[in-house]
Order: sequence, then structure tokens, then C-alpha cells
Amino acid sequence: MKYVVPTLILVAVVGVSAQETEKKVPKDSTRISIPGCSRGSAFVVTASPEAERTSTEIATGRRFRLTGQRSLLNEIKAHEGTIIEVTGIIKKSDLNGPGGISLGGGRVRIGGGPPQDPVGGVVGNAPQSGNAILDVEGWRPLGESCPH
Repeated sequence: MKYVVPTLILVAVVGVSAQETEKKVPKDSTRISIPGCSRGSAFVVTASPEAERTSTEIATGRRFRLTGQRSLLNEIKAHEGTIIEVTGIIKKSDLNGPGGISLGGGRVRIGGGPPQDPVGGVVGNAPQSGNAILDVEGWRPLGESCPH
């Protein structure tokens, strides 16, 4: 009995500190967890090898640009080539992906909304210019190799 009370106090303190470290999600954003493969700051969604549903259903092959704490991104980079699950915050408007019809392998879209590059600028010069940004809060390994 004398060990039960200190254990309960420790559990309560750890629970409170875990809640404090979780970022507050802005009204225009949402927190998601998705499986996929990383390469540098790019992340490509894959099917979960554990066959579990993710927090949102995002199409396999969808690309994101990862941002966040450098130490966290370095950990993810060290696991390139294996499927991981990342958890982070994304704007709700970026969740559905680009609109319109894709032509030529996805580089050209018709009716997809307003242009994202400046008028008169070089269109599509940056390899990740059209990718949604995912602010990474955490990740976990899923244990399988990425498909090639």
C-alpha cells in the first residue's frame, strides 16, 4: 500500500507533463498520423504494413514536405528506406490535396485552383513546390522496407 500512492502520483505527473508538451492545434489545421517513406524532407504516403486505419484516409503516393525540430527530422532521416508513421499538424485546406485534373505525370494540373508560383517566376523549379507541409511532432517505425 505504501508504494501505491507514490506510483499514482508519478502517473498523474507524467500524464500532465505529456499533455503540456503536445502542441495546440490551430483552428485551420488538424493533427494526423500517416504511414510512409521519407527521403530528405520529402515524405510519401504508403499503405500501412500493420493494416490499421490511420487518423485520416490519405491516398497512397501523396507527397508532403516535413518540417519540425531538427533533431526529430534527423531521426527520421536516419530511418530512410523503412516505412515509418509520422504524426504532425497540417492545414485542413492541404488535406484534400490539389484539385483539378492531372496531366503529364502530375506536374501539370487543369482547374486545380489559383497558381502557387509567382507570376513571371520560374514555374515548378523547386521539387517540392506543390507539396503540402506537415509539421512533424513525432514518429514511430513500422518495421518494413519501403517499396521501390
